[in-house]
Amino acid sequence: MDNDIYGHMNNVVHYSLFDTAVNGWLIEKGVLDIHAGDQIGLVVETGCRYFSELAFPDVVTAGIVVTKLGTSSVRYEVGLFRNDEQLAAAEGFFVHVYVDRATRRPRALADGLRETLKRIEADPS
Repeated sequence: MDNDIYGHMNNVVHYSLFDTAVNGWLIEKGVLDIHAGDQIGLVVETGCRYFSELAFPDVVTAGIVVTKLGTSSVRYEVGLFRNDEQLAAAEGFFVHVYVDRATRRPRALADGLRETLKRIEADPS
């Protein structure tokens, strides 16, 4: 999955990076247990805009912000930055609906998760 036939990171890899950045951050903060947690996030919508190419061996940094915090859903926006560049090479979003692991039915965000997400929520004004 390094570089595709055109010499850059294929567009599908961006989506993988979005997911990895958000879930990695949630795991690091201790509010997501991907193996045994009662609540998991399922992606229900996603999108991406590309501004410049990324390619191996670029160092890619992701910036994450929450732009909508609902009862059981969260909209994340993610910027992918190449090396030390200040402008994003790509920006995307995805929406997680948090569900009960067993029933797969929507469930209100756990208190700890909600409080953690509020720390990176965009200013609504």
